[in-house]
Amino acid sequence: MNEFVICINNASNPASLIVGKVYRKLPDVDAEKHKMIRVIDEETAERDGYLYPASMFVPIELPEMAERALMPAIG
Repeated sequence: MNEFVICINNASNPASLIVGKVYRKLPDVDAEKHKMIRVIDEETAERDGYLYPASMFVPIELPEMAERALMPAIG
């Protein structure tokens, strides 16, 4: 199962993040040690995603059907 987060604050990155939008969180143990998370943002050209402070997002659980529907759209 994939992990998804919803953006709750884009003050420092309004061009890259949309408040209220669901983003796919990518695994990054080192980033998590520094209270950061890696997500695929609006700059979809970077397949490895970008690092952001974890405080800008809230984890959410989606039904499997919703995850499948979002995967092509999110990345």
